[in-house]
Amino acid sequence: MKKTFEILQQLGIAELNPMQEEAMDVILRKHHDIIILSPTGTGKTLAYLLPLVQLLDEGAPSVQAIVVVPGRELALQSAEVLTSMKCGLRAMAVYGGRPAMDEHREMLKVAPHVIFGTPGRINDHIAKSNFSVDDVKFLVIDEFDKCLEMGFQNEMSQLVASLPYVERRFLLSATECDSMPRFVRMGKVDRLDYRVDEEQVSDRVQIHYIMSPTNDKLEPLRLLLLERGDESSIVFLNYRESVERVAAFLRQSGFVVSMFHGGLEQKQREDALYKFVNGSANIMVCTDLASRGLDVPDVDNIIHYHLPETEQNYVHRVGRTARWDKEGRAFFLLKPGEQVPDYVDMQPTAYDLKPVPIESPSSIRPLPPKMVTLYIGKGKRDKISRGDIVGFLCKKGGIQASEIGKISVEERFTYVAIARNRLRQVLKNTAGEKIKGIKTIIEEVK
Repeated sequence: MKKTFEILQQLGIAELNPMQEEAMDVILRKHHDIIILSPTGTGKTLAYLLPLVQLLDEGAPSVQAIVVVPGRELALQSAEVLTSMKCGLRAMAVYGGRPAMDEHREMLKVAPHVIFGTPGRINDHIAKSNFSVDDVKFLVIDEFDKCLEMGFQNEMSQLVASLPYVERRFLLSATECDSMPRFVRMGKVDRLDYRVDEEQVSDRVQIHYIMSPTNDKLEPLRLLLLERGDESSIVFLNYRESVERVAAFLRQSGFVVSMFHGGLEQKQREDALYKFVNGSANIMVCTDLASRGLDVPDVDNIIHYHLPETEQNYVHRVGRTARWDKEGRAFFLLKPGEQVPDYVDMQPTAYDLKPVPIESPSSIRPLPPKMVTLYIGKGKRDKISRGDIVGFLCKKGGIQASEIGKISVEERFTYVAIARNRLRQVLKNTAGEKIKGIKTIIEEVK
């Protein structure tokens, strides 16, 4: 098993923050259950994974830890974090929206040590005896306040009852649930609370408001995004239909946009999130589904097109920016009669927009994202690795490794981000070329 400093070096992280250091110390030194409360963006996934991997046996072929999450995106991203640690432990994400039978076949092939998944799908696999629970000694509930909401109560109760040999429980969240259900079976608990004086958002976030002259806020939004250039921005709305409308408007205005809400198919959501995370789209228009449970680094701006429905929603939205030691901005777009909610602790300042006539789009155009996503029609089943992709693009495509961004090798295909200004060159140079002796399709993901 790799040591902690080797894993951090592998991940490109110089040092742990105080919350992560204390979590590691408590988890490794004591044998109690633990509750970690820390603001969004402070690295809670790494806080439990770093010590957890030291408690598991990479030589055993069995599932030893279950990580419960409220949604498929967090399951996928958390499993990817563990895989990227390259510590010898195998991870797998399970979730609804795809056949459980396909997951079982993959499970037999992967033989995971840690399963990350949504409550219902994990219950499904346990009920079908798709994996043994005999060696599951650790139960992690990430975003536990959301997992333990009324909608998940029955599934969570069934899940906990199905894991009779669990010895320790790790619960993590940015906010606390009203009360801890008895069925969670918490024992002696160490509680780490890093919510500084109930601070809503980091003091590294600048909060502004913009008054719209009309009820329709599309034009102020357009002007704001033009001013922010190629910075990354998340635009939050409260309704799926509104997300569709605003995303369509921004695309017509020349912006490169990812759209994310619960009404989309799983593949559409994963593609949208991937393009935003890898920098191929610098704007994500979404509902509060994207306000938590997603690992989206380096978001510059949070834009409340619709006011948050609750203070908790506000906290989670703004937690998408100023992650780690970075700075960020949050903007409230206010129509006549609206005002910044009273629960916002920090005093927002007025933000003046520079007018740009919508009738003269040629006068100023949105800056395109720095990256673009390529689709390569081969993946894991073709024995394609990330190293193969980098080698192919450098040798055949004629670009530098520094011009290649996030790579996601799926079962049947691969997505890879490359510098936008290299797109034409790469498509031209790789046309008809083979990767590992196999002909494939290479095209831009639009």
